[in-house]
Amino acid sequence: MTSRAPLSVLIVDDEADIRELLSTYLQAQGVAVASAENEAQMLEQIERQSPEVILLDVNLGVEDGFAVARKLRQFWQGGLLMVTGRGDMVDRVVGLELGADDYITKPFELRELLARVRSVGRRTHREEADTREHEIQQTTEHIGFDKFSLRRSARELQQTSGDIVPLTTGEFDLLCVFLDHPGRVLSRDDLLHHTHNREAAPFDRTIDVQVGRLRKKLDDTTIPPRLIKSVRGAGYVFSVPITKRERSNS
Repeated sequence: MTSRAPLSVLIVDDEADIRELLSTYLQAQGVAVASAENEAQMLEQIERQSPEVILLDVNLGVEDGFAVARKLRQFWQGGLLMVTGRGDMVDRVVGLELGADDYITKPFELRELLARVRSVGRRTHREEADTREHEIQQTTEHIGFDKFSLRRSARELQQTSGDIVPLTTGEFDLLCVFLDHPGRVLSRDDLLHHTHNREAAPFDRTIDVQVGRLRKKLDDTTIPPRLIKSVRGAGYVFSVPITKRERSNS
């Protein structure tokens, strides 16, 4: 059996002592770490090593972390964890709307940071499937619905026109959860458990924001939506038929 490569994380923070602290801790936990103090260095590191997770501070001194995240999502779809020094819900929602997969607020426990990094990383890290859910995802190669076809192994969503729809890690995994449970009402806790391995905190809008982003990618912005419908007080349901084609093992 081949050993798994360590999760690769890029820390983007303008404070050297923070970068050193986080790098030392994550490396001690078996994580491969690179760091950058600004956008320019971040771009260099992405080109050099293609990290699976980026830990991006909202406050980058003279640079705006939100603006960096917006530009980042135009060409990079890996795991993005935003770090903010403010507990303002607006900051968290803005980060999620820009494409972040999760966020953490300073001050934080290093163990919590590690847990969130690993949670985001599990959705991008190329590792062997060790749960039944992963086994299902590996054998079901193509899933068709509406005007789209999803290829799990390639993590690719394609329109019938042939155009590829770029999905972030969080958007891809959220769509997979819906496609694995068509016609079933899924609560926000259900969706957070499947995609982030945690339950919703009070006033947590993570899933609502990510569903909104996914709807836009699926051109599901009618009122009411056709594909992902809201169920008042209960959650969301994927409401259109799907077709599955298994991958050949030959």
